[in-house]
Amino acid sequence: MPNPQPAFVHLRLHSEFSVVDGIVRIDDAVAAAAADGMPALALTDLSNVFGMVKFYKAARAAGVKPIIGCDVWLTNDADRDKPFRLLLLVQAHSGYLRLCEMLTRAYRSNQYRGRVEVRREWFAETGTEGLIALSGAHGGDVGQALIADNVEAAAALATAWGKLFPNRFYIEVQRPGPGAMTTGAAAVPVEVCVQCSLKLAAQLKLPVVATHPVQFLRAEDFRAHEARVCISEGQMLSDQRRPKLYTEQQYFLNQEQILNIFKDIPDALANSVEIAKRCNLKLELGKSKLPLFPTPNNESLDDYLRLRAHDGLKERMAVLYPNAEAREREMPRYVERLEFEITVILQMGFPGYFLIV
Repeated sequence: MPNPQPAFVHLRLHSEFSVVDGIVRIDDAVAAAAADGMPALALTDLSNVFGMVKFYKAARAAGVKPIIGCDVWLTNDADRDKPFRLLLLVQAHSGYLRLCEMLTRAYRSNQYRGRVEVRREWFAETGTEGLIALSGAHGGDVGQALIADNVEAAAALATAWGKLFPNRFYIEVQRPGPGAMTTGAAAVPVEVCVQCSLKLAAQLKLPVVATHPVQFLRAEDFRAHEARVCISEGQMLSDQRRPKLYTEQQYFLNQEQILNIFKDIPDALANSVEIAKRCNLKLELGKSKLPLFPTPNNESLDDYLRLRAHDGLKERMAVLYPNAEAREREMPRYVERLEFEITVILQMGFPGYFLIV
C-alpha cells in the first residue's frame, strides 16, 4: 500500500529502453516502487519515451502513479563534445505533446556523433507549458558553471531557465555515491556542486529537488551495467583506464536510504513528492491514433479514398488491358471488387491510414 506520508519519489530512472546506460526492466522498477510504498515513479529514459506505454500500464496496474519524462542532452555550442543534461517531466498532456515535438525535432535535425540533442532556444520558440524542468544536477549547464567556479554564469543560466519554466524549474542535486566525482577536465567532488547549488538556489529563491540517478535495480547489478556501458562505448570492461561514469550506488534505493542521504536537505526530499503531485498525465490507450490527412477540397476521408482508388484503378486497367474494348468489358468486375474492398476499409475506420500509406 502507498505510504500516506511518502518521504521521496524517484524522478530519475533509466530503464532498458535507454539502451546505452540502463538495464532496469520496467516491471521490476514498478514492483520496487510499490514494495517501498512510493505513490509515484518517473520513467526518464535518455533521449526517448519508447517505454512510456509499457510503463504507464504497469504502474497503473500496481497502484503507482506513472510520471513520464525524459533525460535529454542539451547542445553546448561552445564545445559540441561536452553537451549538458536537462531533465524534463510531463506535467500535463500539453507537455507530453511538446516533449514529443522536441524529441522529434532533435532526432531529425540536431544529432551530433549519434547523440540526439535539444537546443535551448527551442523552448522559447515552442513554449514550455505542461513541462517541469530539473537543472540536470552536476551534468546541467548550471551545475557545470558552478563546477567551473563561475557563479555569475550559473546564476544567469538558472534565472533564464526560471523564466522559460515559470514556477516549473528546480535546481537538482544528486549524491550518487560516497566520493563521487564530476566528469570532465575540471573534475571535483559531486558534493562541491551540491553545496554550491544550494547556495545559488537560496540566492535566486529557486526550489531545490533531490534525485537519485537509477541505472540498475540492485547493487549486485553494477557489473552487468558496466558491461552494457562498455558495449555501448566500445570499451573493454577490464580496461582500468576507461572513464568510470557511474557508481555502485546508482541502483533503486528505497525511501529510507534516500532519506539518510539527504537528511540535511529535507526540502529537496519534500519537493520530489510535490513534483510527483504536480505531474498528471492521462493517456487514452487501445484506440488507434492517426495523423490527420488533409484532403484537397475538404472532402471527407471516405469520399477522397473512393475517388483516389477509382482513379488508380483506371490507371492500372490501362496497363492491364491496352485494348479499349477489352478494358471496357473487364471493368465492371474490377469495380465490383474495388467497391467491396473500399467498403471493408471504411467499415474498419481506416480510410485515413490507407490515404497516408
